[in-house]
Amino acid sequence: MTDIEVAKTVALKHITDIAETFGVDKDLIEMYGKYKAKIPLYCIDKTKAQQSNLILVSAISPTPAGEGKTTMSIGLSEGLNRLQKKTTVVLREPSLGPVFGIKGGATGGGYSQVLPMEDINLHFTGDFAAIEKAHNLLAAIIDNNIQSKTNSLKIDPRTISWKRVVDLNDRALRRVIVGLGGTTSGVPRETGFDITAASEIMAILCLAENLTDLKERLGKIFIGYTYDKTPVYAKDLKAQGAMTALLKDAIKPNLVQTIEGNPAIIHGGPFANIAQGTNTVIATLMGMSHSEYTVTEAGFGFDLGAEKFFDIKCISAGLKPKAVVLTTTIRALKYHGGADLKSLTEPNLEALEKGIPNLEKHLENITKFNVAPVIAINQFTSDTVEEIQLIMDFATSRGIKVAIADVWGKGGEGALELAKQVIDVVESDTSNFKPLYEWESTVKDKIATIATEIYGAEYVDYTSKAKAHLRKIANLGLEHLPICIAKTQKSLSDNPKLLGRPKDFIITVREIEIAAGAGFLIPITGDIMRMPGLPAHPASEGIDITEDGEITGLF
Repeated sequence: MTDIEVAKTVALKHITDIAETFGVDKDLIEMYGKYKAKIPLYCIDKTKAQQSNLILVSAISPTPAGEGKTTMSIGLSEGLNRLQKKTTVVLREPSLGPVFGIKGGATGGGYSQVLPMEDINLHFTGDFAAIEKAHNLLAAIIDNNIQSKTNSLKIDPRTISWKRVVDLNDRALRRVIVGLGGTTSGVPRETGFDITAASEIMAILCLAENLTDLKERLGKIFIGYTYDKTPVYAKDLKAQGAMTALLKDAIKPNLVQTIEGNPAIIHGGPFANIAQGTNTVIATLMGMSHSEYTVTEAGFGFDLGAEKFFDIKCISAGLKPKAVVLTTTIRALKYHGGADLKSLTEPNLEALEKGIPNLEKHLENITKFNVAPVIAINQFTSDTVEEIQLIMDFATSRGIKVAIADVWGKGGEGALELAKQVIDVVESDTSNFKPLYEWESTVKDKIATIATEIYGAEYVDYTSKAKAHLRKIANLGLEHLPICIAKTQKSLSDNPKLLGRPKDFIITVREIEIAAGAGFLIPITGDIMRMPGLPAHPASEGIDITEDGEITGLF
């Protein structure tokens, strides 16, 4: 059965029942129908949160299809609950762009899903729409200020870095001209659109601790300069109050359920190759406030999402993960060993062995943070006994815990061995999280540390534009901010064609964007897409709705 067909076989529990299982009084939640609700922020208990065991699910460098981190996260939470460990899975919200583009849905798969999957994939509780409106409100205020003769800050339009956003894949909007139509229609200038998941407001929402913190961060958004080179921030336009008002409900985390009827929290959804790639701090703390174990994920491979999760989110929020589950697939390792994408379902021990160094590097990276790894082999029907044994032997020879997980086909039952391994790691108390670098280090030192230690680069090169941006960052007094490198997810390097474990390569920083509100700097490497396009046959072609309102085609 397809994912949506599996989902439709489940008799959903009322969200009030899920709330009581989670540990929140049903009268406190704000219901969005029978199966979705928002939880007020005062239900967070930071003292209790510190006692919860936070488990991060990451992955090796993925194939274009992804290696199943969300499915693994959900399955692991089901397995832990089956072992009588009160567990909540905390995930990101899907973006409509990938849903209608390639993925067709992003709520797990098979018997490891969060429900109601149709609602979660399509609009959900309106969080993305609120972020989109808050972002575009600031864009409108900026253009209005440029147009104004009585309330002008004299912003130089050539310096404005703030674009507009829409939650769809639409390549035609990447670069646009606004202000055409004469003197009453604004000042003509070049700008563009990003997808909503790439908005700095998305990143801000995911790091904010409450409404006050959210408003303060929104006010710090860097806009550009005036004609006399004075920096302009959102607070100079008095925009942060109205923007925060639009986000008053979006800041509250969303409560739903897994296929097996356990609580799940889904909130926020920043990209991992541009922003921090993980759910909100608020959602994570909410899960930890009411759970013995809290399972969360970070986007793409460990080198992208997990590094940012550790060095930005964990330091910002004071989180200390107890273990990292490294989602590994036989197909991805064969891909990194040189096998063609079309042949990944064919047995190939030679390619698998050649691809293992990619797994080895990600395991090394995990230990750099003093956190214990557990390898989760996400099992596919095409995996052979010999191929699986090769990974098992590799892990055993290095003293690393490993488990086969058939979470897609069996849900929590398929994750029992993995759950036991995670419990063993947590109870052994071997993890003592530490960051990779200190925020107060220089910008170049922080970038070099990530590039050499995590990616394995020889050194970092900077274009003249990036060097100018370093001077700009220094002049703005923002050198203390952490680093959020934008890089391809397909390789440990900044070249998507360098698979496996590349060596002796150079990371080239083309430019550095400033996300002063979110509180990090974004060095851009390679060709990073902030507004994806649709494929020749987008997933939207297969999505439909019947006369009685039943949605089909999500997968």
